[in-house]
Amino acid sequence: MAALVGCSWTRTGRVEPGRVLPDGCMDLIRSGDQTIVAGPDTTAYLAAGSPHPIQGLRFRPGVLPRLLDVPAAEVQNIRVPLHDLRTVRRDRSLYELTADLASGRPGTTTAPWSLPTLREVTNRLADGAAVGDIAHATGWSTRTLQRQCAAVYGYGPAMLRRVLRFRRAVRLLSAGLPAADVAAQAGYADQPHLHREVRDLAGVPLRQLASGAYRSTDVPSGSSTVA
Repeated sequence: MAALVGCSWTRTGRVEPGRVLPDGCMDLIRSGDQTIVAGPDTTAYLAAGSPHPIQGLRFRPGVLPRLLDVPAAEVQNIRVPLHDLRTVRRDRSLYELTADLASGRPGTTTAPWSLPTLREVTNRLADGAAVGDIAHATGWSTRTLQRQCAAVYGYGPAMLRRVLRFRRAVRLLSAGLPAADVAAQAGYADQPHLHREVRDLAGVPLRQLASGAYRSTDVPSGSSTVA
C-alpha cells in the first residue's frame, strides 16, 4: 500500500474552509456517507469545509488514475463523487476501497508505465530533468510522453514539474527558510521567479503564503491546504 498512498489523515471535528495548494497528487476523501475523488489541481482550490468528520488518503502522483482507470485530465481541478466514476461498495473503508481498486487490471491509457517507471518519471521531473531527456531515456517520443502525462498526472510534464517544484518550495517555506534560500534550493531562477510562481499556483502573495495564517494543515484536498 505504501507504493500507492503517500499519507492519510483523519479529522474528527468540523473542517473549516481553506485554500488547497496543488502538489501533483489526487485524494480519496470520506465525508459523511460520501466518498469524493479530488482531482489534480493546477492552481489553488478553495475548499468549502465540512461539518462532518473526514478521512482521506493522498495518493502518490499518477497512482489514483490507474486504479480508477479514469484519465487524470478528466478530473483536473474538480472534486467528484467516487460512484460517478466507478461502481464500488459503500461499506468499504478507504484502504479496503484502494485494495479493491488495485486488484483490477490497469488500463493502458491510465497506466502506460509500470509503478517503478512511474516513480522514475515523477522523480526525474521533480529534479528538473528536461522532457526530451526523459523521453530519450525511456525510449518514448516527446509527443508520446506529453500525451501519457496528461492521462497519468492530469497535465503535461512541464506543468507537473512546476507543481512539484512549488510543493518543494512550500515545504521549505513551512520550515522557516527565507525566500531567497527557498528560491535557490527549490530550483527557481531567482527570487522574483519564486514570487510569480507562488502567485500563479497559490493565488496569494508569497508573504501571505509564508505567514502564520497560511500554515500548512492536514485537511482534505488533493493537496496541501492552508487556512
